[in-house]
Amino acid sequence: MKMRINLERLRGDIEALAEIGRDPRGGITRPSFSRADMEARDWLKKKLQEAGLCCRQDGAGNIFGRLGGDGRAVLVGSHIDTVINGGKFDGSAGVLAGLECLRVIKETEVTLTKPIELVAFTDEEGNLVGDFLGSRAFAGLLNKQEIEKGMTSFGRPLADILKGTEFSVESILRASEERPEIEAFLELHIEQGTSLETEGIPIGIVERIAGKRYFWCSYVGRADHGGTTPLELRQDAFLATADLALKATQLVATRHYGSMVTIGKVHVYPGSFSVVPGQVDFSLDFRSSSSETLKLLETELLSLAGDIASTRGLSFYYRPVDQTEPAALSERLIGIMKEECARLEYPFMMMTSGAGHDAQIVSSLAEAGMIFIPCLDGISHSPQEMINWEDLEKGANLLLHALLRLAT
Repeated sequence: MKMRINLERLRGDIEALAEIGRDPRGGITRPSFSRADMEARDWLKKKLQEAGLCCRQDGAGNIFGRLGGDGRAVLVGSHIDTVINGGKFDGSAGVLAGLECLRVIKETEVTLTKPIELVAFTDEEGNLVGDFLGSRAFAGLLNKQEIEKGMTSFGRPLADILKGTEFSVESILRASEERPEIEAFLELHIEQGTSLETEGIPIGIVERIAGKRYFWCSYVGRADHGGTTPLELRQDAFLATADLALKATQLVATRHYGSMVTIGKVHVYPGSFSVVPGQVDFSLDFRSSSSETLKLLETELLSLAGDIASTRGLSFYYRPVDQTEPAALSERLIGIMKEECARLEYPFMMMTSGAGHDAQIVSSLAEAGMIFIPCLDGISHSPQEMINWEDLEKGANLLLHALLRLAT
């Protein structure tokens, strides 16, 4: 009989963790180092101890639970922080599926030849200073200046957010010194898209993870009276932003199909009802699974933005905020997961992830692999985020058997 996870126990864990950080708007708000996050950390540590795992925490707040002795570890996990008013499966499903796998392995007294270590990485969502704070700290990939001087998304320095916690900017920067030797990393995650659901397939095996460039940009023109300034004389910063949004989308769709561009955050000034906008600050996010395409996109999109500014009599400014490189995941781990899907009789499809994940960062240190499960209507980062529990059961069973292949 093939070993199986206990879905009822895993579901109970997910539902219990989802009660921590409940947002009045219906979702979950649990950014790293918030009061809700500190409560969730304590909850997870207790769960690790109850499971008989050796629990520890590094200087970045990454939490580990180890099963087995010394040697290069097989790492499994994800993150438990959320976006503001997010869902209960993004990240948490991967951490708690990993915990359930370790419990099953321990309960069935499987002999391990390599230790398995569960990890919950800090601030994968980028609520603080750039995405993947915990896994970048773990990998030694932090930008020291960004961590020491950068402002968080809450408008405060990271050092201020850390006051009253056991962590500091210095401890985060030293986290890689505490890193164990690792053999491989596996991460289960919801897809955050519709491909699996559309195809009616319960498992996605990820081949590549797209890289990202994130810029904060501004168009600066002139604020004028909206009732008296002729249209042809306006230096309207909002019209330039709208023009860029449309033309950038057309450019990516026609020249770099499969890549993505998004203007997701816009601040209009002076923001008055009948005043022509004199300045617009906005985010520019573009992604591709190809490093070469990312470089082209950076050149082409910033050039396009500058051309629009010249045409409309505006100034254009920009600064880089964050970047991650595309990652090709381990062919060996992909092969193991394909074989285990066949043994378990689970249909699967190969996928590229447009969203970034901790596996992307850890792949710089060791072989990394990812399992996707469907989320209903592709909705994520939302109170409406939902899964079919049977899909999670299949994904967690695949994770269990892949771990057994790697560590026994």
